[in-house]
Formats: sequence, C-alpha cells, structure tokens
Amino acid sequence: MPAVKAVRAQGVIAWSSLFFVLLQSVCSFFVALDGLRVVIGVGALAGITQAGMTWDKVHTDWIRVPMIGFALVGAVLNLAILRRVRYLRSRPSSLWRQRPLTQRKIRLERVQLVLSLVTLALIAIEELMHFHTFHRM
Repeated sequence: MPAVKAVRAQGVIAWSSLFFVLLQSVCSFFVALDGLRVVIGVGALAGITQAGMTWDKVHTDWIRVPMIGFALVGAVLNLAILRRVRYLRSRPSSLWRQRPLTQRKIRLERVQLVLSLVTLALIAIEELMHFHTFHRM
C-alpha cells in the first residue's frame, strides 16, 4: 500500500512540475520568437487597413466584426508581449545574463510598438466613423 501511494505521489509531482515548467516557459517562448511579434503587428495592421480599403465591397458585419476583432486582439497581444519582455529584461535577477540589445532588435521592437498603436488608432477611427455613418457599432 505505501508503495502505491509513493508511486502516485511521484506521478503528481511529475505532472505538476511539468505544468509549472509550461507556465514558466510561455514568456520565454514569446521572447524567443521575436519575428512572431512582428508578424502579429503587421497582420493586425494589414487586417484593419484592408478593412478600410474595401469598405464598399465587404462592409457587412459578418466580415467587418471578425476583422476588427482580429486586429484588436493582435495589437493588444503584441503590446502585452512587448511589456512582458521589457519587464523580464529589467528584473534584477536577469541583469547579469543580458547582452546589450542590437540596433536591429531595438528598431524591430519600436516598429512593433508603433504598428500596434497605429492599429488601435485605426480601429478607434473605423468604429467612430462606422457609428457616425450607420448609427450603430
């Protein structure tokens, strides 16, 4: 009986440690995939820009709402990831292992920030214009 409890306890410990490792690695995953953040930012900006360019053809709610939603989620996700990366870099425990950022990396992060903010601004403008034109969101 004690052997069964010991095996069960080891299983619980193994699965819980795997769970906590996965939780810890989520942020590291996003830091490692810098290019993914750029794709999210560009995709969100392209989504909202495309929505404005084809206003007459696809200005139906079943197309417009998901495109706006995708752009909003992409921009907010990108801003959250950038904030988390900056927080992780500024922690005292991570300062000893950091190398100085390259100019390319700094430039890419600034571009991602600007793309996300422009996307949010375009979403706000589109929603205001839509409300002004059609008197509904």
